[in-house]
Amino acid sequence: MEEQMRQLATLRQEAPHVAEHVVQTQSIRLHDERNPFQLDSGAELAPIDVAYETCGVLNKEKTNAVLICHALTGSAHAAGYSPDGQRGWWDDIVGKGRAFDPDKYFVICSNFLGSCYGTTGPASINPRTDKPYGIAFPQITVRDMVRVQRELMNALGVRRLAAIIGGSLGGMQVLEWAVMFPELVDTIIPIATAARHSAWCIGLNEVARLAILNDPAWNNGNYDIQPERGLALARMIAVISYRSRVSFERKFGRTVQQKVMGRGTFAAASWRPFEIESYLHYQGEKLVDRFDAATYLYITRAMDQHDVTKDRGSLRAVLGSVRAKALCVGITSDVLYPMEEQKVIAALIPRARYVQIDSPHGHDAFLIEFEQLNRIIRNFLSEGIAQ
Repeated sequence: MEEQMRQLATLRQEAPHVAEHVVQTQSIRLHDERNPFQLDSGAELAPIDVAYETCGVLNKEKTNAVLICHALTGSAHAAGYSPDGQRGWWDDIVGKGRAFDPDKYFVICSNFLGSCYGTTGPASINPRTDKPYGIAFPQITVRDMVRVQRELMNALGVRRLAAIIGGSLGGMQVLEWAVMFPELVDTIIPIATAARHSAWCIGLNEVARLAILNDPAWNNGNYDIQPERGLALARMIAVISYRSRVSFERKFGRTVQQKVMGRGTFAAASWRPFEIESYLHYQGEKLVDRFDAATYLYITRAMDQHDVTKDRGSLRAVLGSVRAKALCVGITSDVLYPMEEQKVIAALIPRARYVQIDSPHGHDAFLIEFEQLNRIIRNFLSEGIAQ
């Protein structure tokens, strides 16, 4: 906390226009050893700390809250600037005059259970060993994530959620919220997501996991230093699935860089990489600097296990039970969670509307096409849909 305050003081001096929009990450302990959290698996977990950020003010009725659910490697820092000047990953959607205006909404984004940005997960310290949990961490599910978020809403005094929104894994959380706590949710906006993970997505996740498991530095999960090559390769595989052929062709084509290829490649010393190669290596290295290998395994496994019908009934019956108004958003070039999947979800939810983002950028378009997304969300929230 002291370091954050020093960073904020520096930011106010060097960039006052940024400092006006600084959002501090907060932490709350929801469970301790006297009151452990019971997971879907039957295992108990304690303590559970949750990192979260908020913008705006909760109204007197405690009904103007908006919950943003982040994706695989996201964090609670969705809006504003961190004390060290990092802009939120969805800051173009949250802010004055944007889809979620803090003058109107109390906007919340929490780091979900199992992640490594302040909420309890495999990288957290196991109180029984005083070392990171690693592979001793119990397997979590999307439903576990949502139940912890529900407890956070209680702790923050939220009585109802005006809207819940998220893309990809965030959208899976949104759908589970609508099924698990229908009495608490007015509106849901699942974006480029799945009601149950497809064989295509499971296959891609398994290849990414094997990249980590086959890195010698993984050491059966007993690593002191991140298995960098495996984690970087897992990210490179994922990044390819997040974009589209058209996107890569437009951005990179067959352009060759002037510098020679870096370490870790099979190429001769004189090899000059294509820009797409360099880009993928950069994305892999960037994730290694901020993420944890065991966490990646646990979260992707939770995604693969995601199925709103599990122990509930048919897809038609489960999605048909959703009471909330719904805006289901597809992306025209998404090969990971294609438009057809979003249309099925919209067709089965009684009060749903389907819209799409027209973009060449694939699955990542919900993190790129902010002008379209702002317009889509604002129109929906202002107009509503037929009862």
